[in-house]
Amino acid sequence: MLLVDPGLYIGTAADLNDSQELTDTAITHILSVDSVDSAPSLPADRTFCKKWVNVLDEVTSDLLSHMDDCFSFIQMAVDGGGAALVHCQAGRSRSAAISTAYLMKRHHLGFNEAYHRLKSVKHDVQVNSGFEQQLCLYEAMDCEVDTSSPLYKQYRLTKIAEKYPGLQFAPKDLFALDPATSSSSEVSYRCRKCRRALFRSSSILSHSVGGGVQAFGHKKITNDTGDIQCTSYFIEPVQWMEKVLLGVMDGQLLCPKCSSKLGSFSWCGDRCSCGCWVTPAFQLHRNRVDEIRHLNVHK
Repeated sequence: MLLVDPGLYIGTAADLNDSQELTDTAITHILSVDSVDSAPSLPADRTFCKKWVNVLDEVTSDLLSHMDDCFSFIQMAVDGGGAALVHCQAGRSRSAAISTAYLMKRHHLGFNEAYHRLKSVKHDVQVNSGFEQQLCLYEAMDCEVDTSSPLYKQYRLTKIAEKYPGLQFAPKDLFALDPATSSSSEVSYRCRKCRRALFRSSSILSHSVGGGVQAFGHKKITNDTGDIQCTSYFIEPVQWMEKVLLGVMDGQLLCPKCSSKLGSFSWCGDRCSCGCWVTPAFQLHRNRVDEIRHLNVHK
């Protein structure tokens, strides 16, 4: 095992069998980022505070959702005067990703700087491309897993689409509250034909305008001044969509009240009029909905 930062070591599953080194390094906390629980491998004569993040070393695996919890676990060891060993099977990808996330949050570093610092300690680390993208997203969210962030919502939708091909099942909390059955002071969007509330401003997911691949360039829609336009809202799925979305990969989105066509969805992704490819895509055409703002009237 190698010292990455005061109180933080990175290692492999084999390091758990070295009772003497665990003692010499004053390890008090074991963070296993592996598909196998490390508890049976630990020395029977020692007591450790343990945390297991059950994840495979695959590009589709989700580590981002665990980064804040892992940081808190490591920091607990450091604050208590102990040390944490973060390990996976080979100490190259999963444990390296978590160690990099810790350095980013602890020292306010960007991904590249934190990863370079880790590589200077352990030369063979090689975070897989999926974890690298997640670390860049972690940086974009200021090293805070904010579940209300449009960036995180889009990320989670992508992971669910990867995990449940065909979408026979989806977690209930995937769907935003139906604004027609819950109150809020947020800006809301209604069906232009029947005025039924459809979604709120917090459900809108951002994307890079005009960021589509070159092949889509000739199809991008522009206004009179030549500016690229987005003619749809891309949103997170809302409760009223649930019956339509599950069990099929794509289809139309109709108003749940008047059945007028609002847009379409595709779990495989779709192209915005600006050229950007959004995955998965739940898009409602702007010319089919109206924005409703609540005004504060002072008497």
